[in-house]
Amino acid sequence: MDLKTLYAPVKNDLADVEGNFKSLADFWKKDFPDLHDMLKHILVGGKILRPALTFMSGRCIDGKTDRILKMATANELMHIATLVHDDAIDRADTRRGRVTVNKLWGTEKAILLGDFLFARAGEFAASTDNLRVTKLFSQTLGIIAVGELRQARDIFSASQNMEGYLQRIAGKTAALLKMSSESGAILAGGTEEQIQTLANYGYNLGLAFQIVDDILDFIGTEKELGKPVGSDLRQGTVTLPALLLMQRQPNSNPVSRFLAGKDREENIARAIEQIKSSGIIEESYREAEKYSEKAINLLEGLPESTCKEALKALASYLVRRRN
Repeated sequence: MDLKTLYAPVKNDLADVEGNFKSLADFWKKDFPDLHDMLKHILVGGKILRPALTFMSGRCIDGKTDRILKMATANELMHIATLVHDDAIDRADTRRGRVTVNKLWGTEKAILLGDFLFARAGEFAASTDNLRVTKLFSQTLGIIAVGELRQARDIFSASQNMEGYLQRIAGKTAALLKMSSESGAILAGGTEEQIQTLANYGYNLGLAFQIVDDILDFIGTEKELGKPVGSDLRQGTVTLPALLLMQRQPNSNPVSRFLAGKDREENIARAIEQIKSSGIIEESYREAEKYSEKAINLLEGLPESTCKEALKALASYLVRRRN
């Protein structure tokens, strides 16, 4: 099974999101060709996971999705804006094998493009005329910003720990997936119990998704990842596999030595090799599966529907993916 199959129940809805993206880019084609080119470059590809979650969560409650399109668009635009900013901050040349905005147009323009995308995302959220989802959008943006500040504060710090790691991924990936599923439930007119169920589903799905991302950063190939293996650790961010290695070797380990600036290339190579050969990858996958299973179990109280089954299948798929 692949994402295309999983997204089949909301295929037409997702095409409408892409239509909104095209309209957004085309609006600037005549008056500001440079902005048009930047938008055309960035508003393509990706897993479109967030809008899919928004539509499927809504469809678990109500088959009509016309009220949800604007919020689904807002959710994906917010996600793309965070990626543009992340790449600019990290000075990344590529993402998933594609050249980044900052590489093509420079860091300053990339930051400004990210700001523009956040602004347009907020406008789409507000156009739902639903105060609750508009407030949720603002709250989520604040949570993501705090998460990024925490990560920036802890960079290359040997004091990074499991509590801080979970707090960081909760304030990043999990917050955005929670907003996606929660907003779909709100706009579909769900009960408070249904809204909280789908919000918690998205949150746990986000934790599982990010943990798998962090695993792939060590076991994927540069071609699969679109970036160097161990990229997060190279930038001073300690994720779950590296934390587990530090726990197993508290007195001396290549991760701590790397963070301290000692023989960095040698120690990062050792860290990657030890993580891959020590059972840490399997332990990390079990942690991801714990959150995936929790997300699936949360859905049991919802009415039976095609989209409910799709959400279950999605949670299973995302912990088995390779990119």
